[in-house]
Amino acid sequence: MKICAIICEFNPFHNGHKYIIETAKKLSSCDFLLCIMSGNFTQRGDFTVLDKNVRSRHAVLNGADAVIELPAAFSVAPAEIFAKGAIKILASIPEVTTLAFGCENPDADFLGAAKILNCESEKFKKILAEKLDGGESYIKSYAAAFAACGGNSALLSNPNNILGIEYAKDILKSNAGISVLPIKRIGQQYNENEIKNTYSSARAIRENITSAEVKNCVPQNVFGDLKDFSAQKQLFGELLRFTLLCTAHETLAEVYGCTEGLENSLLSRCNLPFEQLVKEVSGKRYTESRIKRITLANMLKLYANDCNKYLTAQLYIKPLAIKKELADLILPSLSKSSYPVLFKQKDINLLQDVAKKCLDRDIYADKIYNFIFGKPFNDFNYPQFI
Repeated sequence: MKICAIICEFNPFHNGHKYIIETAKKLSSCDFLLCIMSGNFTQRGDFTVLDKNVRSRHAVLNGADAVIELPAAFSVAPAEIFAKGAIKILASIPEVTTLAFGCENPDADFLGAAKILNCESEKFKKILAEKLDGGESYIKSYAAAFAACGGNSALLSNPNNILGIEYAKDILKSNAGISVLPIKRIGQQYNENEIKNTYSSARAIRENITSAEVKNCVPQNVFGDLKDFSAQKQLFGELLRFTLLCTAHETLAEVYGCTEGLENSLLSRCNLPFEQLVKEVSGKRYTESRIKRITLANMLKLYANDCNKYLTAQLYIKPLAIKKELADLILPSLSKSSYPVLFKQKDINLLQDVAKKCLDRDIYADKIYNFIFGKPFNDFNYPQFI
């Protein structure tokens, strides 16, 4: 069996995602396509507009053959950890042979760039430090150090390219034997927020979710599930702020990315409305996404030391949705993983202590999410056969 994998959030699933899936299946000649998808919270420090079960169903209805869950500890983390966690889980499945991802520069040498960045020579570190000390943002400083070591800095000008490089870095580090398949993204850039065509960005769709124009940007079976989430957004911000009010400085400093006294800046402003807090703490050195991610990780009790343990532990495969007619092929392939596959609640007993703690964080995150949306909570989500 040959499995092509895609690492994703699908927040929400749109026409661009459908295009990537269809292109990946065609170019990889895979037996089936597997998505590893963030649960109910995202790498941008936000909640998903639709829950993980709905989004995984959308994926299978629109071309994916199976969807497994990326644990919250990796989903709500900087790009490096997001990628490392996803590759770790995919590498545990022997038949995953290809990783496809959307990017702006599909002809670029992602593996070559990854080799430079994996090395992080003394020259690289020196230039990075100099640029940061000179007041440049981390992204620009990192690109300058990369260019000085022979890399093409233009490759680091877009988050999708950066994620692609992070995937390549971890494939090389783990000797996973997975080839990379970069695919040209079509339509808007990821951060554009206006509906313009049938390939609008996920952000544009989220910010215009009640507009009739969104209907042209998503499959029909997705459009019917979209709804206004402004009330949930307000409650979410209040929960993040309330959690900050209840958090000690030393605890907040344990979150990934909360360095250089950021915990002091955040806690000194936790009486402000959440959006204002984010704007005041972010700036040239710290992006809004980073600040939101820190506050979300704090609310979900996701700490760097724990995450580092998860990255070195035997974890689990958690299926969310599987195409019914291919189940006889997919289930045996997933079961070849060196990690337990959680089909039933009793399968949790197969996990070692560190993996159980990682799963506990997923369950806790789901409880928070269901509270925000006023939904009942089940301790275990069985995979959907679609």
